[in-house]
Amino acid sequence: MLTPEFADAFAAEWIEAWNHHDLPRILSHYEDDFEMSSPNIPRLTNEPSGTLKGKEAVGAYWQRALERTPTLHFTLEHVLLGINSITLIYQGARGTSAEVFHFDRGGRVSRAYAHYLPQR
Repeated sequence: MLTPEFADAFAAEWIEAWNHHDLPRILSHYEDDFEMSSPNIPRLTNEPSGTLKGKEAVGAYWQRALERTPTLHFTLEHVLLGINSITLIYQGARGTSAEVFHFDRGGRVSRAYAHYLPQR
């Protein structure tokens, strides 16, 4: 089970890594073969499922996203703690956003799911 201290430390480091646009630092939070799902994946890649697997594929996707949004900045609002997961709610380029992170026993992310307000 994850602790509140782990959740807070992960959230602070994750937000800081993104705000510095430091892709290697961002990817350091994840297992090598982690899965990332996002409604943005089909728009920015040729993957209609919305899910990418592995640091190479997700890293390339995030690199494109960082290049498209050079002023990207996240502001953390809430850290929600589950059994083996954390949800971060933050303000980002698409407004209010949430990401759910599932962790392996070593404390690295094995699966992540991004959620955004619907674009209307």
